[in-house]
Formats: sequence, structure tokens, C-alpha cells
Amino acid sequence: MALALALPAQAAEPVTVRDALGRSFTVAAPPQRIVPIFASNVEIVASLGLADRIVGIEAFTRYPREVLDRPLVGGRLGFSVDAVVALKPDLVVVTPSRQAANQLVDPMERLGVPIVVFLQRSVPEILANVRLMGRIAGVPERGEEVAARFAARMAAVRRKVEGRKPPSTIMITGRLGNGLLLVAREGTYTGDAMVMAGARFALPGTATLAQVSPEAILNADPDVLLWAGNERDLKDLIAQPGWRDTRAVRAGRARTVSRVELLIPGPRTIDGIEHLAAIFHPDAMKP
Repeated sequence: MALALALPAQAAEPVTVRDALGRSFTVAAPPQRIVPIFASNVEIVASLGLADRIVGIEAFTRYPREVLDRPLVGGRLGFSVDAVVALKPDLVVVTPSRQAANQLVDPMERLGVPIVVFLQRSVPEILANVRLMGRIAGVPERGEEVAARFAARMAAVRRKVEGRKPPSTIMITGRLGNGLLLVAREGTYTGDAMVMAGARFALPGTATLAQVSPEAILNADPDVLLWAGNERDLKDLIAQPGWRDTRAVRAGRARTVSRVELLIPGPRTIDGIEHLAAIFHPDAMKP
């Protein structure tokens, strides 16, 4: 039975919400045809057991598998208003990333299609989006339950790592053609995950600057060096002059971490926090 058919009668009442841009709008009835733009929003909808309501996705969506056959409404070059409208959605979910909000909010409003904008700058905002999506979709209790379950898992990690010395850490998230490296920043959901897992930033000042030189990382000499990607690329990096002499490499604490868990601001970020804690404090995280 579809989840929508099992909703209590009161869930069909209009719901008024305010989104990340301060826009207030009313959803007359729980949406049954949802187009979530970006993998994070797809995963939030799916975490509530509503994957069957997703009728369109963008080209970068890879999870969950059951939605990958849905029509595409955009990708690297932007988003098609016509493709979205053709799916007859009763809700579109976007974030400001890659200008999705700028490209879709005004057209959807003119056409009378409800559209909500989620910000995902921190882990608490991810949980807030789960709750908000639950309200909009007519399953507020489920939204609270799912968010509470995630919060409980984070609290369990906090209890295990509390009082332990946080290792100085740098997470490299990408390389640029000019030789600079991208690193996880303070004040972001990825940075939140690192701190919640019991680490501290080895490079101060990254809240406003994500691009750093290899020399800056070598000079910081972190206790733990993380590479968001595959093992081969990490090995290529630490084989270069200077890297093998860093504290992290000498101690065997240069590790790869999952991009989908730590660079997509959705429910799997909670998995990422648990996995990071096992790297930072392996003794504390043993079963």
C-alpha cells in the first residue's frame, strides 16, 4: 500500500511552512509527485519512506537505487523548467547549489507549483530539513522520528569521544588544476561532522577559504590526514616529496573517507560521523 494512502485524515489539512529563503507558502495537501533536485534532497525524501512519490531526479543522483529510473530534469549544465513541469509535480525541492534556486524558484512560483528551498550548511540544518520535509509531506511524526533517530546516533558518538584528545585533522576533498587542494571547512556540514566525531581543525581560518596549497598542509602537519575519495589517489598524493614525512603518514593515519557520506548533506552524513569517529578514536568506537 502506498504510504500516502495510510496517512491519518488530519494529515491532509493544509500546511504552511517557511523555507530557507524566508518564503512562506501553503501546501494544500500532502504532495504525491515530488521532484527533489540534488542527491541530498532525494535522500531526505527517501529517508522518510517516500521514494515512491519521487517522479523526477537530476543526473547526479546515485542513491537510493529504486529512484534511478526516474526521468531526469537537469544536470551539469543546469535545470530544465519544461522537464520539471512535464512531470506534473505538486512539490519541487531545491537548494541554492549550482544556482538551482535561481533557475527554478521564479518559474515554479509563476506556474503555481509549490517549491521549497533547503539550506544544508550544517548537520543541524540537515536534521531540520528532515523534519520540515516530514511536515510538508504529511508525515510529521515520521519526520520527527527519523530526525530523532539520527540525533540519537550522533549523541552516542559524542558520549564515546567526550573527554578524549581531538586529533588535529585535515580532510582533502579535491584537487584543482592550479595545484591547490580543496579542504573541508569550518562552518560547513562536513566540518561539523569532523568536530562531532572528535577531531579539531589543523588549519585555522578555513571558514572563508577552502583552497589551500600543499605546502600549507605539510606545514600544518596534522595528526590525521583524510582524503575524500579513492585509495589510489591518496597513495599518489602521499608518494610525492614531503608527504611521506608527515606525522599522519608516518603513523598510518592517512585514510580515505566516503564522499557520499561526507560531501552530500543528507542522512548518510550520520554514517560519515560514525565512521570518522572510528578513525579518530578507534578504541572508543569499538562495539
